Amino acid sequence: MHLKDKGFVEGAENVNRINETLMKRLTLPIVCAALGAVFLFSKGDTAYRPEPRENYEPVYMTRSELEGSVKYVEGERRMSDPGKIYVHGDRIFVNEKYRGVHIIDNSDPRNPRQTGFLVVPGCIDMAVKGEIVYVDNAVDLVTFDMASRTVTSRIRDYFPEHNVSPDGRQHDYPSGRPQGYILVRWDKSNLN
Repeated sequence: MHLKDKGFVEGAENVNRINETLMKRLTLPIVCAALGAVFLFSKGDTAYRPEPRENYEPVYMTRSELEGSVKYVEGERRMSDPGKIYVHGDRIFVNEKYRGVHIIDNSDPRNPRQTGFLVVPGCIDMAVKGEIVYVDNAVDLVTFDMASRTVTSRIRDYFPEHNVSPDGRQHDYPSGRPQGYILVRWDKSNLN
């Protein structure tokens, strides 16, 4: 009986060696065939697709358009890209980046109400003293009198152009555009 046990063990060892050899030889082809089938029959849903990113397009005005662009408009205007806030007396001034300044009557702090919008293309900053609002009209420094609702002075080319897009990825230089055009803002668009 002891000899039979020995033969049984040797037979089992041979079977194990055969199984190991088959597994080693077949594992790589089976894995390759399985991966191939996955790629072959997939509908492309596994492909990497980056999220759409924003692109910015420069918007220009001629010098004459820029100088005639500052004006006061009565009533409310929706805030879409607010920037800096300035409080002066009973008024709150909220910059709408590159577009102008919202004017808010805060004489009743529990019920502030928007009374108008100062259209100032290229505006990203402002200051107020008395009835005078100081704003950047793209590259120009402009003073606007709130009482008479008129531009009282303009210093041309006081500021550098905002030639870098808000995300810092794109640049626009005066040498690459027709003469006499001034960059006033960057508008968003999607890239796919």
